[in-house]
Amino acid sequence: MALFLNIVIGLLYIPWMINTIGKADYGLYTLAMSVISLFVFDFGLGSAITRFVSKFLAEGRQDKVDCLLGMVFKLYLLVDLVILLGLAVIYFFLPSIYHGLTPEEMANFRIVYIIASMFSVISFPFIPLNGIITSYEKFIQLKSCDLIHKLIIVGLMTACLLLGGGLFSLVIVNSVAGIIIIVLKLCVLGRVRIAAIQWRYWDKALLRTVFGFSVWVTVIQLAQRCIFNIAPSILAVFATSTAITILGIAICLEGYTFSFASAINGMFLPRVSRMIANNDRDEILKLMIRIGRIQIYIIGLMCVGFICVGREFIRIWLGDGYEEVYACALLIILPSFLQLPQEIGSTTVVAEGKVKLQAYAFMIMAALNLAFAYPLTKFWGVQGLCTSIMIAYVVRTILMDVIFYREVHINVYRFFRESYLRILPSLVIATAASLLINMFIHYEGLAGFIAKSIACVLVYAASVWCIAMNADEKQLFAAPVKRIFIR
Repeated sequence: MALFLNIVIGLLYIPWMINTIGKADYGLYTLAMSVISLFVFDFGLGSAITRFVSKFLAEGRQDKVDCLLGMVFKLYLLVDLVILLGLAVIYFFLPSIYHGLTPEEMANFRIVYIIASMFSVISFPFIPLNGIITSYEKFIQLKSCDLIHKLIIVGLMTACLLLGGGLFSLVIVNSVAGIIIIVLKLCVLGRVRIAAIQWRYWDKALLRTVFGFSVWVTVIQLAQRCIFNIAPSILAVFATSTAITILGIAICLEGYTFSFASAINGMFLPRVSRMIANNDRDEILKLMIRIGRIQIYIIGLMCVGFICVGREFIRIWLGDGYEEVYACALLIILPSFLQLPQEIGSTTVVAEGKVKLQAYAFMIMAALNLAFAYPLTKFWGVQGLCTSIMIAYVVRTILMDVIFYREVHINVYRFFRESYLRILPSLVIATAASLLINMFIHYEGLAGFIAKSIACVLVYAASVWCIAMNADEKQLFAAPVKRIFIR
């Protein structure tokens, strides 16, 4: 529910917000958020907190929970001070870093940067709340907080824009909504009656154990931030705020694709862990093939659909002046077609405790992106930057395949043979047929887009049904349709 609402709100709300505050201000908003997010993340401690608090609760050791939380919160406060100093230093170098901005844009960006930095410093010590709530298995409350957060932001932003507010109002709204959600999460924790946190507790052995678990997760998080969070800053060196807006929209579309296609991937860790305990590698491969094929169908439809009707969608969604979004979004969405269907392999790497190897792959991905980003952006602008991201993503996927094959003993060749090679012909046929049919649909505007989209979905469904799907998959996809029509 929250996933679909988030996507629908984004698709409806973003174009209105851009038209209201303007391309330049939306670019500054995207740039400021990307800079702040480079500093503010949980350093892998969120996963560590969930793991160790759950362990202590299962053992009935509430005292150990209190001691652990006291130590972790002190660490966060210390890191928060470092972040404050780092953000303060960067503030004085903003004109030197982002010389692609005009003097007026730089003046506005300074204000946005200050507001966002202040909220980030205030909110950072409360990042562990998500891990603690998860440990107490308050999943509904946590998802409800995320949903409420989105609704508050949209509601307050809509009110501000209708009342004539601009860029600064949007940043303030984000901060106010974040503080409200922090209070709600504290209330959730208050209802489970956590005992008093032991602020004076310090255990070097426990600290080493926690950091040993979280340090490689931190590396992965940093590497991921070197892709999309640092991209607007690289673009700001060579291009204008309008180019940053185009990149922000393309990243937004990639995020929706990733969220929708990867919604089921996080559910298989317990099952994979049991398979590893039983040393049942063949079952892991079978699960990877089965889930991977379903993911290929889902992501394949998104990719084929975007290739065939993406230009019309962007023109209807955002209006004129955003033509580059199509190519940029396509460049960063297509690598997901290779990555997401293999997430069972990544889950196996985590279950076997070999996150260190995954971190190496992500570090190489980040280094490649940084190496290619500057020259490609300098010569080809925002499309060059997106090309750099695509190259880094593809290399990361190849490296993960090597890890799957050599370290966790997954037969990647069989996976590709039974998934991609058997499905790709149907996708190629669907793409070619859809593009051909679109040539004969002469309707313009929304009517033309709807007609082309329906034709694309029908052609895609017929192609994969007749060529790619096996009997089990046909039954899986046909069952919901049968229930609807039988009723």
